Amino acid sequence: MRFSSAIVAAAIGICATSISAFTPCRGSIARSSIASTQQSSPLTQLNQYASATAGAINLADEYAQRDVYSMEEFASQYGMQKAPGVELYSDDGSDYQLITQQPIGAGQTILYVPSDIILSSEKAYQEFGGEIQQAEQVLVQIDQGTKARLPLFRLMVKILAEYDQGENSAWFPWLNSLPRVYYNGVLRMLITYLHFVHYTHLDDCFSCLPPYAGWLTSTEKANYDSFVQALRGGYVALQSVNDDMVTQWAYNVALTRFQEVWSPTRAKLIAPMADMLNHSAEPNCEITFDDMGNCQVLAMYDIPAGMPLTISYGDPTNPTPIFAQFGFLPSDCTTLFCKAMHLEPYIKELGIDFKDLLIQVETGEIAPKVWDLFLYHILATNDPGAAEQYYVAMKSGDEATRQQYQDQYFQYTLDSMKQHVYSILEDVDTLTVRAQNFDLNTHPRVPVIVAHNNLVRDTFSMTAQLLEQMG
Repeated sequence: MRFSSAIVAAAIGICATSISAFTPCRGSIARSSIASTQQSSPLTQLNQYASATAGAINLADEYAQRDVYSMEEFASQYGMQKAPGVELYSDDGSDYQLITQQPIGAGQTILYVPSDIILSSEKAYQEFGGEIQQAEQVLVQIDQGTKARLPLFRLMVKILAEYDQGENSAWFPWLNSLPRVYYNGVLRMLITYLHFVHYTHLDDCFSCLPPYAGWLTSTEKANYDSFVQALRGGYVALQSVNDDMVTQWAYNVALTRFQEVWSPTRAKLIAPMADMLNHSAEPNCEITFDDMGNCQVLAMYDIPAGMPLTISYGDPTNPTPIFAQFGFLPSDCTTLFCKAMHLEPYIKELGIDFKDLLIQVETGEIAPKVWDLFLYHILATNDPGAAEQYYVAMKSGDEATRQQYQDQYFQYTLDSMKQHVYSILEDVDTLTVRAQNFDLNTHPRVPVIVAHNNLVRDTFSMTAQLLEQMG
């Protein structure tokens, strides 16, 4: 589909009467071009859409208004186009999403964002050159595991650099449209009372989560700490790098709004306006990038008028990683991870993915590979030879031998499973009571943590009933 509409290009210094949605309005949004000119440039003119009261972005006020409509104007002037009826919507003035007021057909282009305004980890790497290369070398020395996350590091650097420029940044309207606060595992919330700033106790929040969720959130926090340590080495010229509030915000913006591509090279990209799509376990949209780096949002199937436009933020069968990364608990999840983090070495040994070790939220039923994991642990602990035979049976698809072991050791496996489930239930109740004793002013994430724990408790309670019925 092609949108036929005229884009008034005077605001960006281009004499044109109309432009296709698939022909980006070209412009250079480079850090050096902004800093090197004193005259009113096309990019400066674009920033007329920024709030008149905005100087720097106010991160201290979590309730600061998100200027999403100036962002939309900014993106439109650079060639972003929407299908008829697609609108930004909020029912509370804080959380925004894209909806359609007109029917959209399957395969139709819903949104087009030109590469010129898309933030790219690869472009950031080229823009900062030797500075970012030195910082990355230090980062990998700090933690070898961060090598796989260098694209995220580059996005964070780009966001910090644009934040430092304030309303002189070409991306100021987009930055000013973003949430000030993220309730995931990285951010230490900042609550301002008069002239005092109080930090929440992040470790306290982690201590109120079951092991799997706590592990995910603490791992993300450790990754953030490594990023900041590398950046504070001074290799990249960033004014705000020593401000915890700013670095946490920049990390979370990158972490929660990127899309990943793997061709021609692996990169993380943020497309303004497309990043307003919310999550669903049954999304109706998909995001694609063409060879030129332009973004298109396509309808996966017919979408009736009045529907939110959604994508998937992650595996819908395992909501805990979504909770850890994005700070919310999906309301439409159907399964949970079995929480057997104490068996992680055996999970790795068997090559089982966490998404296969599930419990059904509606029924409490246990996935077959969870039974495999617990039986393998029993065998490996008590009879390594039998464990090896069971391992071979699982890997080779020898169902007869696998079933023989399951029948022979069923009662042992059942008892081990019961012990695990009742242990989780006891822990979750204890953790929930602990969370509810915290002051919401200093621990504002408590409600979502309690909601997560309640989901675990309700699901595992049904599982316990099923296990008792088995013997």
